[in-house]
This record gives sequence, structure tokens and C-alpha cells, in this order.
Amino acid sequence: MKFCSWCGSAVDVKVPDGDNRERHVCNSCEAIHYHNPRIITGCLPVCRGSDGDKVLLCRRAIEPRLGFWTLPAGFMELGETVAEGAARETMEESGADVQMGDLYCLFNLPHIGQVYMMYRAELAEPVFQQSTEESLEVALFTEADIPWEQLAFRTMARTLQHYFHDRKTGHFPLHVEDIKPQS
Repeated sequence: MKFCSWCGSAVDVKVPDGDNRERHVCNSCEAIHYHNPRIITGCLPVCRGSDGDKVLLCRRAIEPRLGFWTLPAGFMELGETVAEGAARETMEESGADVQMGDLYCLFNLPHIGQVYMMYRAELAEPVFQQSTEESLEVALFTEADIPWEQLAFRTMARTLQHYFHDRKTGHFPLHVEDIKPQS
């Protein structure tokens, strides 16, 4: 950030009085511009059927990770709850209407300033769009068919790993993890 969004003057990075971190501070109006983590909200949509549970995945039509598979998720918008954002993102990316369940996974990614909040969700009927503006392809997968090597993000792989592990016991606790950069 080089200029103040309030008055247009130059901005410096410094520790404001009474603070303990460097912030972007306007040289003219002294406005402090905080840069806080972004919330990514999404869900793990599961469709239960006579042939077992299947998970809904979307193949990304946008960067980053164009062409890779993911659970439906995206940035939370102002004016919505985290769960509402997860349901909206699911509709936008898959055309699926889901029944939201409990918060299931919370991932801190401090190195990129993001927090992922993933919910469990039910897909009552296997009804979704085959593709959307944001997804090249949308499909249901059994555990054996998950394209593990083609998943877009570690957060999604971890959510799926937790689900398939927890499904064996029928107990789905909240999972909280810090995800560090890969070395």
C-alpha cells in the first residue's frame, strides 16, 4: 500500500503509538490501515446413497490451480455469516443446494494471511450442474475415486482425510490445524 484510501496521501510502514506491530499509516491524516487475514469458507458436501457416501468435488475453471479438483470454497463476503458464505460458494461453484452442518475444519495459514473454515454439508439429492463459470467439471466421488494427486489445495486434502478417517467411527469433531509452507 502506497497511498491512503481515505485522503490519498503517502503511507509509511511504522509502529503506531500504542501498538506493537508495523502498520500502514498515513503521513497526512494518520489513518491506520490494518491488513487482516482473509476468511475462506466452504464445505464438504456429502451425498448418501445405497452405494455409499460420495463427496462432491469441483474442477477449478479459474486460477489459482486451474484444472485441479477442490471442495467448493471461496472468500467470505461482507453481510453474510461463514455458513451462508459456504452455501453461496457451493451454489456458485457446483449449482448444488446443500444443507449446512457443523463447522468441521479450521485451518490457519499465517504465511499467506488466510483462515479456512470448512463445514460438513449434506447434498440431499445428487443434483448439481456438470460445470459452472467457476468449475470446469463437477462430480461425485467415492473415497476410492478421489483424485488425491490432482487436489488443488492442502486444506482440501486435509478436510477429506479427516472426513474419511472420522467416517469410520461416526464421530466428527472440529479439527483445527496450522498449515505451514511446504519446504
